[in-house]
Amino acid sequence: MRSLSGKTFLVTGATDGLGRRVALELAGTGAGVLLHGRNPGRCRAALEEIRRKTGNDRLGCYLADFASLGTVREMAGQVLSHHDRLDGLINNAGVIVRERRESEDGIELTFAVNYLAHFLLTRLLLPLLRDSAPARIVNVASAAQRPVDFGDVMLEFGYGGMEAYARSKLAQIMFTFELAGRLRSTGITVNALHPASLMDTKMVRETFGRAMSPVREGAEAVVRLAAAPELEGVTGRYYEGRREARAHRQAYDGEARKRLWRLSEQLCGPLLEPLAPRR
Repeated sequence: MRSLSGKTFLVTGATDGLGRRVALELAGTGAGVLLHGRNPGRCRAALEEIRRKTGNDRLGCYLADFASLGTVREMAGQVLSHHDRLDGLINNAGVIVRERRESEDGIELTFAVNYLAHFLLTRLLLPLLRDSAPARIVNVASAAQRPVDFGDVMLEFGYGGMEAYARSKLAQIMFTFELAGRLRSTGITVNALHPASLMDTKMVRETFGRAMSPVREGAEAVVRLAAAPELEGVTGRYYEGRREARAHRQAYDGEARKRLWRLSEQLCGPLLEPLAPRR
Protein backbone atom coordinates (compact mmCIF):
# COMPACT_ATOMS: atom_id res chain seq x y z
CA MET A 1 0.00 0.00 0.00
CA ARG A 2 1.29 3.47 -0.90
CA SER A 3 2.07 6.01 1.79
CA LEU A 4 -1.00 7.77 3.19
CA SER A 5 0.99 10.32 5.15
CA GLY A 6 -1.05 13.49 5.53
CA LYS A 7 -4.39 11.70 5.42
CA THR A 8 -6.64 10.97 8.41
CA PHE A 9 -9.07 8.08 8.91
CA LEU A 10 -11.63 7.31 11.60
CA VAL A 11 -12.32 3.63 12.32
CA THR A 12 -15.28 2.67 14.51
CA GLY A 13 -15.03 -0.47 16.62
CA ALA A 14 -11.23 -0.22 16.52
CA THR A 15 -10.35 -1.76 19.90
CA ASP A 16 -10.66 -5.39 18.77
CA GLY A 17 -10.97 -7.72 15.82
CA LEU A 18 -11.31 -6.34 12.31
CA GLY A 19 -11.37 -2.67 13.31
CA ARG A 20 -8.15 -2.97 15.27
CA ARG A 21 -6.39 -4.66 12.35
CA VAL A 22 -7.70 -2.03 9.90
CA ALA A 23 -6.42 0.74 12.18
CA LEU A 24 -3.04 -1.00 12.37
CA GLU A 25 -2.79 -1.37 8.58
CA LEU A 26 -3.70 2.27 8.00
CA ALA A 27 -1.26 3.49 10.66
CA GLY A 28 1.45 1.44 8.98
CA THR A 29 1.06 3.59 5.85
CA GLY A 30 1.73 6.78 7.82
CA ALA A 31 -1.90 7.89 7.97
CA GLY A 32 -3.39 9.53 11.00
CA VAL A 33 -5.87 7.12 12.58
CA LEU A 34 -8.67 7.97 14.99
CA LEU A 35 -9.76 4.89 16.92
CA HIS A 36 -13.28 4.61 18.27
CA GLY A 37 -14.19 2.40 21.21
CA ARG A 38 -16.51 2.44 24.18
CA ASN A 39 -14.01 1.39 26.86
CA PRO A 40 -11.20 3.88 27.60
CA GLY A 41 -8.75 1.23 28.78
CA ARG A 42 -9.19 -0.91 25.69
CA CYS A 43 -8.94 2.12 23.42
CA ARG A 44 -5.67 3.19 25.05
CA ALA A 45 -4.30 -0.36 24.82
CA ALA A 46 -5.12 -0.56 21.10
CA LEU A 47 -3.57 2.84 20.48
CA GLU A 48 -0.38 1.93 22.35
CA GLU A 49 -0.05 -1.38 20.50
CA ILE A 50 -0.49 0.29 17.11
CA ARG A 51 1.98 3.03 18.01
CA ARG A 52 4.54 0.43 19.16
CA LYS A 53 4.17 -1.69 16.02
CA THR A 54 4.16 1.16 13.49
CA GLY A 55 6.06 4.01 15.14
CA ASN A 56 3.15 6.25 14.14
CA ASP A 57 2.24 8.98 16.63
CA ARG A 58 -0.66 10.37 14.59
CA LEU A 59 -3.23 8.42 16.58
CA GLY A 60 -6.18 9.32 18.74
CA CYS A 61 -8.97 7.68 20.78
CA TYR A 62 -12.62 8.69 20.74
CA LEU A 63 -15.16 7.14 23.08
CA ALA A 64 -18.83 6.49 22.41
CA ASP A 65 -21.27 3.76 23.30
CA PHE A 66 -23.18 3.20 20.08
CA ALA A 67 -26.17 2.09 22.15
CA SER A 68 -26.60 5.79 22.93
CA LEU A 69 -27.20 8.33 20.18
CA GLY A 70 -26.25 11.05 22.64
CA THR A 71 -22.71 9.73 22.98
CA VAL A 72 -22.47 9.42 19.18
CA ARG A 73 -23.31 13.13 18.93
CA GLU A 74 -20.70 13.95 21.58
CA MET A 75 -18.04 11.98 19.75
CA ALA A 76 -18.85 13.60 16.42
CA GLY A 77 -18.62 17.02 18.05
CA GLN A 78 -15.19 16.18 19.44
CA VAL A 79 -13.90 14.99 16.07
CA LEU A 80 -15.23 18.11 14.37
CA SER A 81 -13.61 20.40 16.93
CA HIS A 82 -10.24 18.59 17.03
CA HIS A 83 -9.59 17.99 13.32
CA ASP A 84 -9.60 20.08 10.18
CA ARG A 85 -9.69 17.13 7.80
CA LEU A 86 -11.06 13.59 7.56
CA ASP A 87 -10.14 11.61 4.45
CA GLY A 88 -11.91 8.40 5.33
CA LEU A 89 -14.63 7.11 7.65
CA ILE A 90 -14.77 3.35 8.19
CA ASN A 91 -18.02 2.30 9.85
CA ASN A 92 -17.10 -1.06 11.33
CA ALA A 93 -18.47 -1.38 14.88
CA GLY A 94 -21.01 -4.15 15.27
CA VAL A 95 -22.70 -6.60 17.61
CA ILE A 96 -24.69 -9.81 17.51
CA VAL A 97 -27.26 -9.87 20.34
CA ARG A 98 -28.78 -13.26 21.14
CA GLU A 99 -31.79 -12.02 23.10
CA ARG A 100 -33.76 -8.91 22.22
CA ARG A 101 -32.62 -5.79 24.02
CA GLU A 102 -33.16 -2.08 23.49
CA SER A 103 -30.70 0.78 23.36
CA GLU A 104 -30.69 3.77 25.68
CA ASP A 105 -33.00 5.45 23.15
CA GLY A 106 -35.52 2.59 23.11
CA ILE A 107 -34.35 1.20 19.76
CA GLU A 108 -33.71 -2.50 19.09
CA LEU A 109 -30.06 -2.83 20.06
CA THR A 110 -28.61 -4.51 16.97
CA PHE A 111 -30.27 -2.02 14.64
CA ALA A 112 -29.12 0.83 16.90
CA VAL A 113 -25.45 -0.18 17.12
CA ASN A 114 -24.79 -1.71 13.71
CA TYR A 115 -26.78 0.72 11.61
CA LEU A 116 -28.39 3.76 13.22
CA ALA A 117 -25.36 4.98 15.19
CA HIS A 118 -23.34 4.88 11.96
CA PHE A 119 -26.09 6.69 10.05
CA LEU A 120 -25.97 9.48 12.63
CA LEU A 121 -22.18 9.62 12.90
CA THR A 122 -21.79 9.76 9.14
CA ARG A 123 -24.36 12.51 8.74
CA LEU A 124 -22.73 14.60 11.48
CA LEU A 125 -19.25 14.22 9.98
CA LEU A 126 -20.27 14.97 6.38
CA PRO A 127 -19.21 18.65 6.53
CA LEU A 128 -15.66 17.63 7.50
CA LEU A 129 -15.55 14.90 4.86
CA ARG A 130 -16.81 17.35 2.24
CA ASP A 131 -14.14 19.89 3.20
CA SER A 132 -11.49 17.13 2.86
CA ALA A 133 -12.70 15.78 -0.49
CA PRO A 134 -11.84 13.57 -2.19
CA ALA A 135 -12.90 11.48 0.81
CA ARG A 136 -14.28 7.98 1.27
CA ILE A 137 -16.87 6.29 3.47
CA VAL A 138 -16.66 2.51 3.87
CA ASN A 139 -19.50 0.62 5.53
CA VAL A 140 -18.51 -2.81 6.81
CA ALA A 141 -21.58 -4.94 6.13
CA SER A 142 -21.97 -8.69 5.66
CA ALA A 143 -23.05 -11.35 3.20
CA ALA A 144 -25.71 -12.13 5.82
CA GLN A 145 -28.57 -9.91 4.62
CA ARG A 146 -32.26 -10.03 5.38
CA PRO A 147 -34.87 -7.50 4.21
CA VAL A 148 -35.94 -4.76 6.59
CA ASP A 149 -39.57 -5.36 7.61
CA PHE A 150 -41.05 -1.88 7.86
CA GLY A 151 -44.01 -3.34 9.74
CA ASP A 152 -41.68 -4.55 12.50
CA VAL A 153 -38.37 -2.72 12.17
CA MET A 154 -37.64 -3.17 15.88
CA LEU A 155 -38.21 -6.94 15.76
CA GLU A 156 -40.77 -6.92 18.54
CA PHE A 157 -42.21 -10.17 17.19
CA GLY A 158 -40.19 -13.32 16.64
CA TYR A 159 -36.77 -11.91 17.51
CA GLY A 160 -33.67 -13.85 16.48
CA GLY A 161 -30.11 -12.69 16.95
CA MET A 162 -28.91 -13.56 13.46
CA GLU A 163 -32.12 -12.22 11.89
CA ALA A 164 -31.54 -8.88 13.64
CA TYR A 165 -27.89 -8.86 12.57
CA ALA A 166 -28.69 -9.65 8.93
CA ARG A 167 -31.38 -6.95 8.80
CA SER A 168 -29.02 -4.36 10.27
CA LYS A 169 -26.35 -5.22 7.71
CA LEU A 170 -28.74 -4.87 4.79
CA ALA A 171 -29.83 -1.54 6.29
CA GLN A 172 -26.16 -0.48 6.10
CA ILE A 173 -26.02 -1.39 2.43
CA MET A 174 -29.29 0.41 1.69
CA PHE A 175 -27.85 3.48 3.42
CA THR A 176 -24.66 3.12 1.37
CA PHE A 177 -26.51 3.18 -1.94
CA GLU A 178 -28.83 5.99 -0.94
CA LEU A 179 -26.06 8.17 0.49
CA ALA A 180 -23.86 7.60 -2.55
CA GLY A 181 -26.61 8.97 -4.77
CA ARG A 182 -27.15 12.01 -2.57
CA LEU A 183 -23.42 12.80 -2.47
CA ARG A 184 -22.63 12.62 -6.17
CA SER A 185 -20.47 15.54 -7.32
CA THR A 186 -19.31 16.25 -3.75
CA GLY A 187 -16.07 14.28 -4.00
CA ILE A 188 -17.20 11.85 -1.28
CA THR A 189 -17.58 8.20 -2.26
CA VAL A 190 -19.55 5.60 -0.30
CA ASN A 191 -19.18 1.84 -0.62
CA ALA A 192 -20.03 -1.24 1.44
CA LEU A 193 -18.47 -4.66 1.70
CA HIS A 194 -18.57 -8.10 3.24
CA PRO A 195 -14.89 -8.23 4.22
CA ALA A 196 -14.43 -12.00 4.66
CA SER A 197 -16.41 -15.02 5.88
CA LEU A 198 -16.34 -15.84 9.60
CA MET A 199 -13.15 -13.98 10.40
CA ASP A 200 -11.20 -15.07 13.46
CA THR A 201 -12.62 -12.48 15.85
CA LYS A 202 -14.01 -12.72 19.36
CA MET A 203 -17.56 -12.02 18.12
CA VAL A 204 -17.39 -14.77 15.50
CA ARG A 205 -15.86 -17.33 17.88
CA GLU A 206 -18.44 -16.62 20.59
CA THR A 207 -21.34 -16.77 18.13
CA PHE A 208 -20.33 -19.61 15.82
CA GLY A 209 -17.65 -21.43 17.78
CA ARG A 210 -15.29 -21.47 14.82
CA ALA A 211 -13.57 -19.23 12.27
CA MET A 212 -12.92 -19.62 8.55
CA SER A 213 -10.86 -16.59 7.53
CA PRO A 214 -7.95 -14.65 9.04
CA VAL A 215 -8.69 -11.10 10.17
CA ARG A 216 -5.89 -9.94 7.89
CA GLU A 217 -7.92 -10.96 4.82
CA GLY A 218 -10.87 -8.83 5.82
CA ALA A 219 -8.67 -5.89 6.82
CA GLU A 220 -6.96 -5.87 3.43
CA ALA A 221 -10.33 -5.68 1.67
CA VAL A 222 -11.47 -2.80 3.89
CA VAL A 223 -8.24 -0.80 3.49
CA ARG A 224 -8.41 -1.31 -0.27
CA LEU A 225 -11.86 0.30 -0.40
CA ALA A 226 -10.70 3.10 1.90
CA ALA A 227 -7.49 4.00 0.10
CA ALA A 228 -6.63 2.13 -3.12
CA PRO A 229 -5.92 4.55 -6.00
CA GLU A 230 -7.77 2.37 -8.53
CA LEU A 231 -11.02 2.92 -6.61
CA GLU A 232 -10.84 6.71 -6.71
CA GLY A 233 -14.28 8.00 -7.68
CA VAL A 234 -15.97 4.59 -7.40
CA THR A 235 -19.17 4.90 -5.37
CA GLY A 236 -22.45 3.19 -4.56
CA ARG A 237 -21.03 -0.35 -4.83
CA TYR A 238 -21.15 -3.51 -2.73
CA TYR A 239 -18.16 -5.85 -2.55
CA GLU A 240 -17.51 -9.32 -1.20
CA GLY A 241 -13.85 -9.13 -0.30
CA ARG A 242 -12.14 -7.52 -3.29
CA ARG A 243 -14.84 -8.55 -5.78
CA GLU A 244 -17.83 -6.40 -6.68
CA ALA A 245 -21.03 -8.33 -5.97
CA ARG A 246 -24.82 -8.03 -5.79
CA ALA A 247 -26.48 -7.29 -2.48
CA HIS A 248 -29.97 -8.41 -1.48
CA ARG A 249 -32.58 -7.10 -3.92
CA GLN A 250 -34.13 -4.74 -1.33
CA ALA A 251 -30.94 -2.65 -1.52
CA TYR A 252 -31.86 -1.76 -5.11
CA ASP A 253 -35.41 -0.69 -4.22
CA GLY A 254 -35.28 3.11 -4.27
CA GLU A 255 -38.55 3.53 -2.38
CA ALA A 256 -37.40 1.17 0.39
CA ARG A 257 -34.14 3.06 0.70
CA LYS A 258 -35.94 6.40 1.02
CA ARG A 259 -38.34 4.92 3.56
CA LEU A 260 -35.40 3.69 5.66
CA TRP A 261 -33.72 7.10 5.33
CA ARG A 262 -36.84 8.93 6.56
CA LEU A 263 -37.22 6.53 9.49
CA SER A 264 -33.55 6.95 10.40
CA GLU A 265 -33.84 10.73 10.43
CA GLN A 266 -36.92 10.50 12.66
CA LEU A 267 -35.13 8.19 15.11
CA CYS A 268 -31.95 10.30 15.18
CA GLY A 269 -33.62 13.66 15.65
CA PRO A 270 -32.09 16.97 14.50
CA LEU A 271 -29.16 16.72 12.08
CA LEU A 272 -26.64 19.32 10.94
CA GLU A 273 -28.11 19.78 7.49
CA PRO A 274 -30.77 18.32 5.19
CA LEU A 275 -29.52 15.96 2.52
CA ALA A 276 -32.13 15.71 -0.19
CA PRO A 277 -32.26 12.83 -2.68
CA ARG A 278 -31.03 13.52 -6.19
CA ARG A 279 -33.73 14.00 -8.77
